[in-house]
Amino acid sequence: MMLGFIGVAIFSVTLPATRTAVVDWSPVIVGLGRALVAAVLAIIILVLTRQPWPKGRQWFWLIVTSLGVVFGFPLFSAMAMEDVPAAHGAVVLGVLPLATAVGGVLIGGERPSMGFWLVAAIGSAAVVAFALLEGAGSLVLADIWLFLAVAAAGIGYAAGGVLSRDMGGWQVICWALVISIPGLLPPVLWELPDLNLSVGWRTWAGFAYVTLFSQLVGFFAWNAGLALGGVARVGQVQLLQTFLTLGFAALLLGEPITAEAIGFAALVVAMVWLGRRMAVARLPAAR
Repeated sequence: MMLGFIGVAIFSVTLPATRTAVVDWSPVIVGLGRALVAAVLAIIILVLTRQPWPKGRQWFWLIVTSLGVVFGFPLFSAMAMEDVPAAHGAVVLGVLPLATAVGGVLIGGERPSMGFWLVAAIGSAAVVAFALLEGAGSLVLADIWLFLAVAAAGIGYAAGGVLSRDMGGWQVICWALVISIPGLLPPVLWELPDLNLSVGWRTWAGFAYVTLFSQLVGFFAWNAGLALGGVARVGQVQLLQTFLTLGFAALLLGEPITAEAIGFAALVVAMVWLGRRMAVARLPAAR
């Protein structure tokens, strides 16, 4: 749970940092360019530590992981951050724990109890209610991008968590980045001619954060936590990410924290506390 929290704390700055970067750069540069730079760092890490090549079915699950957390989530969340505040995105992404639990069932061979599903559903419903409240009763296009980001991350997190039981958390994200290079290069190279390098330090800082921490270092702790504690159970820690992101959005971007957000925060934190006490059985994971 502590490793999961460290990962979540790192990820909680992702939306504010992305929001800062997409002011000047396209979602493709911010969402996929960050992964391409991180992939170069991953190659260096793998070579220096002399890691063995993946084998057998590990290749397949690495592809699933990369589709979720290297392509899907970064791109969709960057597209959303063009149109809505990071604080809004933070609350919508509060359904990530439920998506991760579903991924744990489909991929990780986990079987959460009915009590677990109940508290996860309550926490997720609170998040959706908040999104509707903020959107005056309807979802905007950015919410659709955010829900697609949630779906991608849920599957990617689960696949990465399962693989981490065998390969290690940091090895999984490094290999997932490396095998993604052929898919990352074409769209990033297409956008490069329009890339403006004469931007302020905030854009560079935002991009640097999502590259080094959101796309690489955060997964070192996150994948390890999922492997040790189970995808569904540790995934519930993500409910706290919503409110950490709200705080960072206020601190870094000056976005307001409303009384409604604080009220929903109390409810979701309570669901995290209950969820980690519910039974989650583990069956042999997919390989």
